[in-house]
Amino acid sequence: MAVDRSSGASADDNRLKKRLREEGLMSLFEHIGELRKRVIVIFAVLVLSMVAGLLLADPAYRLLMAQEPVKDMELHAFSLWDGIGMYMKFAFVIALLITIPVAFYQIWSFVKPGLHPAEQRATVRYVPYAALLFVLGLSFAYFVIFPMAFGFTTTVSRNLGLEETYGVTQYFAFMFNILIPVSLLFELPLVIMFLTKLRIVTPQRLKKMRRVAYFIMVLIGTTITPPDVISDILVSIPLIVLYEASLFFSGIVYRKQQEKDAAREREYGELESHAQT
Repeated sequence: MAVDRSSGASADDNRLKKRLREEGLMSLFEHIGELRKRVIVIFAVLVLSMVAGLLLADPAYRLLMAQEPVKDMELHAFSLWDGIGMYMKFAFVIALLITIPVAFYQIWSFVKPGLHPAEQRATVRYVPYAALLFVLGLSFAYFVIFPMAFGFTTTVSRNLGLEETYGVTQYFAFMFNILIPVSLLFELPLVIMFLTKLRIVTPQRLKKMRRVAYFIMVLIGTTITPPDVISDILVSIPLIVLYEASLFFSGIVYRKQQEKDAAREREYGELESHAQT
């Protein structure tokens, strides 16, 4: 008696396809759940850092008030909420300083299962540099860009015969609107290296984007600085150098990846040749 095996094989194939679809769906939901956990951790650290920032806001405020150009100025409160708003701005900047390394670590932990052990060890080294680059960006923005912008605006006010009466909220909002974007821009080399490590970007792609990147850097430089050529050049050039540094470090990471891939292919080739013999 002949047995119809085609129907049985077809049923097995259907069951296999169904199982693969279910496993793929489960894997997708597991990844989303893992990402959700990482985002919650980052948000929790940001909230706790804000609490710590509120405790450190007063000494940070007094330290900045003892520096130029605000040292001999008299700041005013134009609203009952101005003092609270000032504390919140300081708390947010301090919280960013604490949260950025944690955010990099959480991102690394999320992509860690897809990396080789050597890549895991290399990638985790990026985390401490996140805070260092943020501090460097903060220093550049505070000691270079902010004095130029403040000097330009006060010169214009005096030329117009305006009496300078500054509110504490307006002064620190003006300051932080310069400090925070520039500080985050200084994370660019680290972000590019990280994306190169994950094989999302390559130096070749970054070179093709160089003109667009230069335009964006110059646009950012002219936006956050006074509208004069000298200030634009003084800010735009470091931002362009920052992009070139990102490209340079991306090339180093990419070359190491290519060398490891080549060594791995040679190793597999030798194993295959030994297996054939």
